[in-house]
Amino acid sequence: MKSTGKGGAGEGGGPERPTLKTIAYMTGLGVTTVSRALHDAPDIGQGTKERVRLVAEQIGYRPNRAGVRLRTGKTNVISLILSVENEMLGMSSLLVYGISAYLAGSPYHLIVTPYDLHGDPLDPVRYIVETASADGVIFSRTEPQDARVRYLHDRGFPFATHGRTEAGVVHPFYDFDNARYAEIAGELLAARGRRRLALVPPPGHLTYSGHMVAGFQRAIDRHDLVEVPVRGVTTDSGHDAIGAEVGRLMSARLRPDGFVCGSPAAAIAVIAAAESLGFAIGRDFDLAVKESFDLMRKFRREIMVVHEDFSAAGRGLAEAVMRSIGGSPAAEMQTLEVPTVPEIDLIEPARPAPAVR
Repeated sequence: MKSTGKGGAGEGGGPERPTLKTIAYMTGLGVTTVSRALHDAPDIGQGTKERVRLVAEQIGYRPNRAGVRLRTGKTNVISLILSVENEMLGMSSLLVYGISAYLAGSPYHLIVTPYDLHGDPLDPVRYIVETASADGVIFSRTEPQDARVRYLHDRGFPFATHGRTEAGVVHPFYDFDNARYAEIAGELLAARGRRRLALVPPPGHLTYSGHMVAGFQRAIDRHDLVEVPVRGVTTDSGHDAIGAEVGRLMSARLRPDGFVCGSPAAAIAVIAAAESLGFAIGRDFDLAVKESFDLMRKFRREIMVVHEDFSAAGRGLAEAVMRSIGGSPAAEMQTLEVPTVPEIDLIEPARPAPAVR
């Protein structure tokens, strides 16, 4: 027996997927009216919209994406491109949460498109555009001359980046002021009496690495500090590689007494390596890091933390790409989050630099 399209069982005996016809039957409205109510059409009364949405929620209605695409030419999908190696204790989960929270209640859905850091970052972007599998794209780890930005801009495909570029293209972005972060970190370490600072930076080909290095250098110059160069490792390096470099630094005669780290994972590797050599954070060295999870001070209360709000970044990126889909000017969708100085670290007493071992 065939289904009537009114919420009965299908041929397999299971419940049939609710459709617009199901909602129309249950509300006594026409299918067109139901569709327009779900899309918040201005000529549909608020009471009707609420009744339709309530029924849709109660029966678990979900729009058929293939049908939507045939009718409108849109997928109602936003694609977030993330590397499969994305950093531990990093941005992924909070960024996804922020984007999803912004999209909730809209017809849009988020999908995550993974890519390999060792592959071509343009590949997943090109695939999405060529297959029209999303209406807009969000991606991070931007480079100064980012090929993805140029590719999407030239094709008029809506996108937003977590990070800035220097490609001469005005495009939507949400970024954290990493130059100011590194400057604050250096200032906090100097206030604790630390004089020889080392920076574990992001990979040099990323835009925000240059920003962080510039801010770190400003702090070094302003407070007459000494930079202890870190060789061959970045925040992308493995725990063991960072540990080996910290071991080399801490075994030198003029070892660093302060570290600025570009990620929580790098900070953990630095602390573990230094402690394995008998050094204690807060006594022999101090460390500053940026994070979003509020976990680092639980790991070691002596750590100085500058907050970076990845949930806000997710919401900002979702808004930017949605407005880009709607045709808003790119210059109106650029946000730079400026970190604030953590008060908890400013009130702790400065200590003189320890004697060099």
